[in-house]
Amino acid sequence: MSHVAGAEVTRALDLETDVVVIGSGPAGSSAARELAGAGARVVVVEEGPWVQPEDAPASAFGAMSRLYRDMGASVVLGAAPIPYLQGRMVGGSSPINGAICWRLPRDVWDAWCAADPSLRDALAWDELEALTDELEARLGVAPTEPAVAGRKNLLMAQGADALGLAHRPTRRNVRGCTGSGRCLQGCPHGFKQSADVTLLADALAHGATLLSDVAAREIVRSGGRAGEVCGRARGGGPVRLRARHAIVLAASAVQTPALLLRNRIAHGPVGENFQCHPGVSLAGRFREPVRMWEGATQGHEVTGLRGEGLKFEALGFDLTVLAARLEGVGRDLARSIADRAHWLDWGAAVRAEARGRVRSIAGRAVVTFTPSALDVQRFRRGLRILGEMMLAAGAEVVHPGVRGFAPHVTSPAVLADLERDGPSRPAAYTSAITHMFGTCRMGRDPRTSVVRPDFRHHQIDGLWIADSSVFPTSLGVNPQIPIMAVAACCARRVLAACR
Repeated sequence: MSHVAGAEVTRALDLETDVVVIGSGPAGSSAARELAGAGARVVVVEEGPWVQPEDAPASAFGAMSRLYRDMGASVVLGAAPIPYLQGRMVGGSSPINGAICWRLPRDVWDAWCAADPSLRDALAWDELEALTDELEARLGVAPTEPAVAGRKNLLMAQGADALGLAHRPTRRNVRGCTGSGRCLQGCPHGFKQSADVTLLADALAHGATLLSDVAAREIVRSGGRAGEVCGRARGGGPVRLRARHAIVLAASAVQTPALLLRNRIAHGPVGENFQCHPGVSLAGRFREPVRMWEGATQGHEVTGLRGEGLKFEALGFDLTVLAARLEGVGRDLARSIADRAHWLDWGAAVRAEARGRVRSIAGRAVVTFTPSALDVQRFRRGLRILGEMMLAAGAEVVHPGVRGFAPHVTSPAVLADLERDGPSRPAAYTSAITHMFGTCRMGRDPRTSVVRPDFRHHQIDGLWIADSSVFPTSLGVNPQIPIMAVAACCARRVLAACR
């Protein structure tokens, strides 16, 4: 019984196991792989469906309606409502992300340890590096090959060179990629080495059981210990999972605190310290066709301003999303769509200073977050650099997409005006959030943290948290590999406690 499809569970399902892992994304799959590989009996619970590569929707709308939480329309509330994207499927967001892989930056780790010296041993650098080496080998992480990059990525390299900015082909977890540009809908060829086809597959091979389409709703405690998870399958049947040793939460920095709060587990700053990477983007038109929907979805990045909290990425959308990025209505929009092959979009990910909050209201996760004045300043600088790179790479015109600012820009001087005097209101900028952290952060002080340095809940025995909610801060880079490495550390601590 390696996989139980919740759509087929119409009657009560009752299982006993050593460890229950809630969530099958990068964190949950990594933890399950480590646990099952060591001989523990593991059940992984996933709220979404198991979608095979050949069944990946071709359109962005089809993917959002089936594979994304809330159809990709989850929004943080605040002065500037901003969408945040999360997968809701086996593998979490990893089957539908851009496959970008970064190691945990040493400067980020140093800052964590300076703020809380107990983390120096709890998250030993050498252990994280060794785990990262192993994960990168398993996932086939390597720089994007020029043959599959596509013009949108090669033009970013050209623009970065012109501005003297450090850049590189994006390191991605793919094998045999042909540049079909379908990463955000799910690779139809199975070339992306996402968590479902790698780490979770390893866990299943070692005897773990996956429950897909099953929503975990209740963490049952007795005598100060968490010992059961109860939920409901898509087919209507109630599900009861008894954990002999541990329950590991790996449902994301939004869903993990929401689950805790729904169960009145509110010790420490649960849901506080929400941190993220909001991203802004800029479109440009080139005289020659660039066909941004072709080539590696996100195959090039500019790293030279990471110290300022900015990282630039080439973007790749399907035609429907690209059409939404173009301006005009009626015949004007029709002309823009007919001209779509000449347009591309690049993005700037911002390491936001602002912090928000996750709450559970009427059983749903509600996130509040408002970019700070410094974050908005970074929006403006990011758009300026994106525009200057595009113009330097040959764009005829760029569209910053900022409300209250020039819609068409052909001069770097106007982009400099945007950075210096652009709107100060966060709502003037079109942005989206993809990486989230910090809502159940780890630490030695139970007043300022939710879990201990060994990932155990400060007050409830048998309860552990393995995802990015335990990160003390955001990373400023794509967190997929660090999440996997940290989750593997958590699993090792669980195993040590169970022996």
